[in-house]
Amino acid sequence: RSVPKRMVPFSFPLSKCALWDPVPMGDIIGAHITYYRNPRLSLVEKTLRLAYRHAKQNEKKSFSCFFLGSLAVDEDGEGITLTIDRFDPGREV
Repeated sequence: RSVPKRMVPFSFPLSKCALWDPVPMGDIIGAHITYYRNPRLSLVEKTLRLAYRHAKQNEKKSFSCFFLGSLAVDEDGEGITLTIDRFDPGREV
């Protein structure tokens, strides 16, 4: 597959000592999660309802929260499944 134009190479922060030679070698490869696998999202209804209720009760237009879950490779090795099963509204401070 070709590398999409919107993807940018990542870089590491500067340090006093390099553990490897930073000169690029070889062809560019994509490191995006969908490059080699077909993603699937599974969201527990209870979690979605809790997040929706929290958003309706919140007086602010924008707020922070967390969805927690697990990532698993499918049995056939062709896809990945992200299962979101918990909601954490976070803290205001």
